Amino acid sequence: MLGFLVHRDGDDVGVAVVDLKEGQVAYGKTLEGNTEYEIQVRQDIPLGHKIALRDIEKGEKVKEYGEIIGIAAKKISKGEHVHVHNIRSLRWGVN
Repeated sequence: MLGFLVHRDGDDVGVAVVDLKEGQVAYGKTLEGNTEYEIQVRQDIPLGHKIALRDIEKGEKVKEYGEIIGIAAKKISKGEHVHVHNIRSLRWGVN
């Protein structure tokens, strides 16, 4: 069963299309269907929220839709929930 979708190849996050539960293995793919993913979920991730597709270091830029959407406020491990608690948006002038 598909658990998340990735907007573009090279994105750092996918978007949950169902509620993902800590400990489960989630499967995802890009919208174009070119790349498939299998990720161990490290935290509960609600429908519509982001999952990290790779380890992201604190201060590193985060990409979604093929664009930089924010900066990691702390280290984010592959499979973790990515949201306002660990990423700062570039929309609000964060460099």
